[in-house]
Amino acid sequence: MGDSVMTVIAIFLSAVLMFVFPLMSTADRSDDISQQAVQTATTEFVDSIRSTGKITMDKYESFYETIAATGNSFDVEMRVQVLDENSNKKTTQVASAKVGENYSFSEFTTQITEQMNKEGAYKLKEGDIVSVTVRNTNKTISQILKNFMYKVTGNGNYNIAAQHSGIVNVNGR
Repeated sequence: MGDSVMTVIAIFLSAVLMFVFPLMSTADRSDDISQQAVQTATTEFVDSIRSTGKITMDKYESFYETIAATGNSFDVEMRVQVLDENSNKKTTQVASAKVGENYSFSEFTTQITEQMNKEGAYKLKEGDIVSVTVRNTNKTISQILKNFMYKVTGNGNYNIAAQHSGIVNVNGR
């Protein structure tokens, strides 16, 4: 009786070692490749915005298609910190030659896409800061397997994420 129980346990362990762990490893590698592709696409998207000074709907859709080609769904958040027009306004303090602080205000994804839909492009000026954050919204196979095996990942976790930001170099206006 003891030998048959040990045989069943040995068969079960060998099945786990032969199938589940290689599957988990392959799924992790797939997520790594998707992560690298999304990071590269995000960097290229932000750098093209920085060098042209504008975000067009064609450029945004092309970026989204590139990251969606990984087979995952994503939440893309854009943020532009617009440098105030009067950023070098002199202060009214005793030292009248002193230059004031730079002020900026932020516009987010919905405001940016609304302007792209109205005008065809969201135009930036030199000194504005653009930031793009991408996170997957679906559960990848790796996350599902880790949930099954370890019970470590939660609903709010994401495996594939990328962020890039930079200062705009040219006037798009």
